Amino acid sequence: MLLLLGSFLLLMLVGVPVAISMAVASVLYIVLYGVAPDIIVAQRMIAGVESFPLLAVPFFILAGNLMNSAGVTGRIYSFAVALVGWMKGGLAQVNIIGSVIFSGMSGTALADAAGIGTIEIKAMKDHGYPVEAAVGVTAASATLGPIFPPSLPFVIYGMMANVSIGALFMAGILPGVVMTLLMMITVAAFAYRKRWGSDAPFNVRELLSAGMEILVVLMVPVAIYLMMRAGLSMNAAAGIALLVLLALDWYFGFSAVMALMTPVILIGGMTMGWFTPTEAAVAAVLWSLFLGLVRYRTMTLSTLAKASFDTIETTASVLFIVTAASVFAWLLTVSQAAQLLSDAILSITDNKWVFLILVNLLMLFVGCFLDTIAAITILVPILLPIVAKFGIDPVQFGLIMTLNLMIGLLHPPLGMVLFVLSRVAKLSVERTTMAIVPWLVPLFLALILITFIPAVSLWLPQQLGLLR
Repeated sequence: MLLLLGSFLLLMLVGVPVAISMAVASVLYIVLYGVAPDIIVAQRMIAGVESFPLLAVPFFILAGNLMNSAGVTGRIYSFAVALVGWMKGGLAQVNIIGSVIFSGMSGTALADAAGIGTIEIKAMKDHGYPVEAAVGVTAASATLGPIFPPSLPFVIYGMMANVSIGALFMAGILPGVVMTLLMMITVAAFAYRKRWGSDAPFNVRELLSAGMEILVVLMVPVAIYLMMRAGLSMNAAAGIALLVLLALDWYFGFSAVMALMTPVILIGGMTMGWFTPTEAAVAAVLWSLFLGLVRYRTMTLSTLAKASFDTIETTASVLFIVTAASVFAWLLTVSQAAQLLSDAILSITDNKWVFLILVNLLMLFVGCFLDTIAAITILVPILLPIVAKFGIDPVQFGLIMTLNLMIGLLHPPLGMVLFVLSRVAKLSVERTTMAIVPWLVPLFLALILITFIPAVSLWLPQQLGLLR
């Protein structure tokens, strides 16, 4: 086991990519110790990606890319400006609200940072905000992407832990709301301290218009429910509601109603049993194509092709990490690393809360050095048996793990959001890191709440009967 971990860490230190480091370390261990035939490497790599839930990965990535190509991000930004731009520190609040909406489409922090984050940083700089403030709030709000449904890390975790992906999606809603409120409070504190003003005039008409769009979206599930109570079938009620919505959107020319409908369609479709979480990814792609090609007509063949090629590139890198990590995780299991770690932790404490503190510290450390997907694939088989011994719900643990690893995306040496924002803002990695530090406070507060108050993440899936 020491050779496996040692060679992996050594390769990482000399700059070898994470996936290749894991694959090479695994092959070295098998060849030198003969723990299994060489062919097991290929078999485990194939088994690692031979999973129906993993089909959600390319489709959610494609949905996010299509939303960017269709210009939906610009509409979301304009809507957020009308809603909260009049507040002190308005564009920083817009940054957070925009990320909340976009997270209901993309499911990844990187898509958020590289998509709507690019628009937000430029707008904040143009309005005189320090570039560090723009980068900090964009980095913090980008972590909302994998917490609000849909979420790629939840898909990977659900597959590895054999946990309902639908339960994980629902479990992310309340923590996502808590994180949003904490970030908005942080912006208000910065605005008061640094004397930031508003960035859009207080316009009652625009505010009412934005509020009306939210009301229209909220009325869709209410209308479906009322029609079902009146005797219509679920499919007929949903079809009529969507047709009425399309007619209203075409007549009134709403700014962001159709974009806001994305998470409603995905969550509603899963709740009503129309599709599984994996099939919801396909529904997200179809909705994105409808918006880009039919409703807004902003998508061309060239932008569609670019979105497709970007998706292929991102999916290949994600799945390569999954394949390499599956071999690595399997070797850690057969070498009894999980048992050794379990014994070590149980020798330190038999208290659930102390264990959660220790595991949070471990995942925060791992998140700084490992890609999110790789970390989930490696850590879940090791930690889940210990989690079961302490009686911790695996859905809650999925939220804890995901948020820890999202915080890791903001830190060197391997924080991908850190590097994306450094490139977008044209700041050095060092300055970008320092800009992000103050915005870790609301993230750590949210992490503490999710860790020590299980109801924050478990209440909604319990109400929907999604927990075993």
